[in-house]
Amino acid sequence: MAPHAQTGSGRLSRGLLLLWALLGTGLCHVGTEAEGFGQDARTSPPVAVFNWTAQLVEETYTNITQKCWEFFVDLMRNVTASELCEWKVISRPYSLLQACLEGWADNLRYGYPNALAEQYIFQSHHRYFHNCTLEHQVYFDPPEDVLLAMIIAPICLIPFLVTLVIWRSKDGKAQP
Repeated sequence: MAPHAQTGSGRLSRGLLLLWALLGTGLCHVGTEAEGFGQDARTSPPVAVFNWTAQLVEETYTNITQKCWEFFVDLMRNVTASELCEWKVISRPYSLLQACLEGWADNLRYGYPNALAEQYIFQSHHRYFHNCTLEHQVYFDPPEDVLLAMIIAPICLIPFLVTLVIWRSKDGKAQP
């Protein structure tokens, strides 16, 4: 007798098992009404959809931001204490932290800025940059009334100077 060939029922049962697993976990949402797919052109067959809940997004973002922070701390290990306040040195790690926090928030549609990202930014300032002081004097804009006077004075002076030039040029005498 010849050996009996496998008929493929194993593949069929594995496919049904996979379909059952998808239906059981909620990854595949099948409507309870099977009627109307051929009758109504506006309806379409069910599609496998993963439903992200807000809690799952927040948990995922929390885990990812922790990895962003660990990467930042690892980069900051290469910065000496005397270099902590030099922007040329810290700009790369700081910018990478900010980009990581913002990029993953955008990817997960979590919203940025958010409380968790701000917490990591504040933590970085508290841990690494709290002793940084400004060595150079910072210049601020003048008060509004001084600024307004500095803008209006030249504007009012221009018509006076134009009038003076016209009045002096009307005197027909040649100027030496």
